[in-house]
Amino acid sequence: MNEPKTDAVTPTLPDFNALSQNLALFVQQAGRATAAYMKPIEEKRVSPGLSEDVAEIVRTLGKVAETWLADPDRTADAQARLGREFIDLWASTLTRLQGGVVASTVAATSPDKRFQDPEWSRNPMFDFIRQAYLLTSNWADAMVNEADGLDEHTRAKARFYVKQISGALSPSNFVPTNPELLRETFRQGGSNLVRGMTMLAEDVEAGRGELRLRQSDPGKFEVGVNLAISPGKVIFRDDLMELIQYSPATETVLKRPLLIVPPWINKFYVLDLNPEKSFIRWAVAQGLTVFCISWVNPDARQAEKGFGEYMREGVFAALDAIEAATGERRVTSIGYCVGGTLLAVTLAYMAAAADSRIESATFFTTQVDFTHAGDLKVFVDEPQIQAVEATMKTRGYLEGSRMANAFNMLRPNDLIWPYVVNVYLKGQAPFPFDLLYWNSDATRMPAANHSFYLRNCYLENRLARGEMTIDNVRLDLSRVTIPVFNLATREDHIAPAKSVHLGSKSFGGPVEFVVAGSGHIAGVVNPPTKPKYGFRTGEVGQETYEDWLGAAAEHAGSWWPYWFAWVEAQAPERVPARDPAAGPLAALGDAPGEYVRVKA
Repeated sequence: MNEPKTDAVTPTLPDFNALSQNLALFVQQAGRATAAYMKPIEEKRVSPGLSEDVAEIVRTLGKVAETWLADPDRTADAQARLGREFIDLWASTLTRLQGGVVASTVAATSPDKRFQDPEWSRNPMFDFIRQAYLLTSNWADAMVNEADGLDEHTRAKARFYVKQISGALSPSNFVPTNPELLRETFRQGGSNLVRGMTMLAEDVEAGRGELRLRQSDPGKFEVGVNLAISPGKVIFRDDLMELIQYSPATETVLKRPLLIVPPWINKFYVLDLNPEKSFIRWAVAQGLTVFCISWVNPDARQAEKGFGEYMREGVFAALDAIEAATGERRVTSIGYCVGGTLLAVTLAYMAAAADSRIESATFFTTQVDFTHAGDLKVFVDEPQIQAVEATMKTRGYLEGSRMANAFNMLRPNDLIWPYVVNVYLKGQAPFPFDLLYWNSDATRMPAANHSFYLRNCYLENRLARGEMTIDNVRLDLSRVTIPVFNLATREDHIAPAKSVHLGSKSFGGPVEFVVAGSGHIAGVVNPPTKPKYGFRTGEVGQETYEDWLGAAAEHAGSWWPYWFAWVEAQAPERVPARDPAAGPLAALGDAPGEYVRVKA
């Protein structure tokens, strides 16, 4: 492929020769991207997921339309309101074009990063485009919010889909309607579009026909090289997980070991991104013997593995290995996100069996009561679950890209469209950000496990109701009486703090409820050396989350030392440090192991 030709003229006059050459190269790369997109269609291996998603959007927005069409007078009023707002906008634009000064027709409710370039306000044409877009998207939001007779689930889905559509149609996402993109395209003679389309083609090829959005520079990171580098050994492996024991950093350690149960929706090394951010490395430095599960990236061989198998071959197998490695039968535990939900299920199962091997439980942004499950709940109803199950049945698993896309769609104006603009239109290689690299390092979901999770937790909320069963054992969280440290984060879109607070009331023992700043990841990965957010603490009673938050004690800095003091106070006895390289279990390899390296 020819290299894009960059301009060498003044920025005020575009080099039209370079622009024409680069547009030809742009078309060439667009053909490459199209061919990559069409390849799975031609080979008849297209996932039905996209068509099902489109059908669901049409069904949901169709229900909104039905409510308005049932009342023609209200529909006419809504249309007239939009018409009046556009007439006012056009009048103010004409005044500006004639040299007058007018206030913006659309009042800004908050700073919008999409329209920060001065030309969006200074240039009457772009100001009109910006305000017309905001008027229309605000009107669409109002049509959903004001629709009569919608059930709340349908309304939530409609809000979500309107947010996705309006985000995609923003004028900031297109070269002709974005002043900054136009300026850059003329300045660079179109070479930015060539670079961007080249990266787009590469990302569609990498996704085997689906766009694998480039949020970070994939060439700058490698697991085990500059990510997940805390020293340790893999001491156990089965079909579902590897168990890592980390090497000690202190002469003595707490006698009671720590087991971390991470989510299988993502990879465990979010807790070991780099030495400065690593919760695992920090916990080792405090004198904890840290064991962490690294889940397999499943394929068809794990299709029938459900929550029961993840409990037995995951948590229970880890407890057995820890006892063999340390001689300790009782442990402290941490569960993160869905790993925390599995830990709670395991604790309820153990309570029913009078199994007391886990003496203390910490939950990071974990839901056990899904009443207030947040935006992810829009993906969960009977028709959508049946569609997901049908997709998984053909392969035995759900592609990791489906979950990664769902998480990105919760915040499209932060996690999707800025990267589309900056990478594929400006042609800028993304900043090498470890957290976003981890976010794109997706994992697959085994069919049986994912179906069980969606139905029993999100759809039917059976765990909180005391109706969930594993191996014919009914699970009752009120029988879990061990100390619980329950961490929520204030801006969490995945496990909302309100949901975590409600779940705290399900346990039968003492619960230390803590709310950190920021969201699902940044609120957890908040090291004491560079704390960005404070946290709040308080007892949980029958109050609402809002009342709890208003009465909670506020603390500066990271919650990590507060948590360690809570753990150490329960079992302060120390013993000589345990080296996994010299332990009774033969090391199967160095941390971070092999399972974590498998790509989806």
